Amino acid sequence: MLTLSLLLSAPSSGAADANRPPAPTQPAFSADDFDWRDMLPYLFDAAALPGEQGLQAVLENSKVLRIYVANEVRTECSPHKTACAATVDSSALDKEVSKRIDEIVQEGMVQRHKLAIVEYKLTRQPFPFSEIAAVKSEKSPETYVTLSLAGRNYTAADVQAKYGVPYDTDVVQWYSVFKYRLDNPHYTSKAVFEIDPVDGAVIKVAVSVKLKKSKNH
Repeated sequence: MLTLSLLLSAPSSGAADANRPPAPTQPAFSADDFDWRDMLPYLFDAAALPGEQGLQAVLENSKVLRIYVANEVRTECSPHKTACAATVDSSALDKEVSKRIDEIVQEGMVQRHKLAIVEYKLTRQPFPFSEIAAVKSEKSPETYVTLSLAGRNYTAADVQAKYGVPYDTDVVQWYSVFKYRLDNPHYTSKAVFEIDPVDGAVIKVAVSVKLKKSKNH
């Protein structure tokens, strides 16, 4: 599987760049570095929160979005911008990333049919994903996230190598579906991978958590 690197600095313009300090860099990040199971604790916490707070909890803890936003901050902070010097410090960078994600939620949240939704395009490429969307139900304790993939390099074979054989498969419209789930005493969780049946490329993944009703004895 081809790893999609995060390009964090502008292309070289030749000898003029020879004495310029290198832009901050970050390790390569691929679609396979995403693990839907890592999201479950944050989706669980968010399911019990009101709409905006729930979306904030999900997106602030999303590894994919944090890496993407950190990449944007570092790219903006070229060496000659002294105002960005603080982002070299990991703590300052972390705070700036959280601040920007909060702004994404506040500016992008919409209400549709008793759902609170934030959809955010990941337009700076190359990056393994092209969009992230978080949805919080206002009438049931349920939260989910969808990620659209940007390339054709992450495949059904990669999914099975990481998570094993799906508990169920299906065909919806023109694409195939792999379904996974984890049992938990407090919630039900599922991951659904949409796959192009022609070349096996993963198109989208949706991860959901729904709280179970407490049993009062």
